Amino acid sequence: MTNATLTGFKVSKALFENNIKSNKKIELGFGYSYNVKYSNQNTCIGELTAKITDKTAPDEFKITVTATGVFRFKEGTAKEVLHVETYNDMFPYMRAFISTLTSNSGIPPIIIPFIDISKKEIYRFEMGKNGQMPSADDFVNPFDKQ
Repeated sequence: MTNATLTGFKVSKALFENNIKSNKKIELGFGYSYNVKYSNQNTCIGELTAKITDKTAPDEFKITVTATGVFRFKEGTAKEVLHVETYNDMFPYMRAFISTLTSNSGIPPIIIPFIDISKKEIYRFEMGKNGQMPSADDFVNPFDKQ
């Protein structure tokens, strides 16, 4: 059963550098980061960043893509559950974007590997003014129409 519904998705940043000389083999390294911001209106925003580099020459080949997803979720759902579900919902869009970006640039498509974050511990840092948790009223949903 799904606790969150993706209501909007956009790529906010895409950087691609390919200065690899022809016929050079590269070894790709992958890194991801994912954060979720919650509101008091059963809405949250997930931000997923994927970084891909050549392990031996990261200045010659690198891709960084950041995507944002807006979700509505069922009241009372644990943040840890939402964190995993929203990541799982966004990841296929990120994978498809990177595959399309690379194939349209004249290189074989890169299919980024999935990481099952439900198997990892999730560390959450709550930060705010003077050690206070940020107010849910400070949350701005960029996809809401004013």
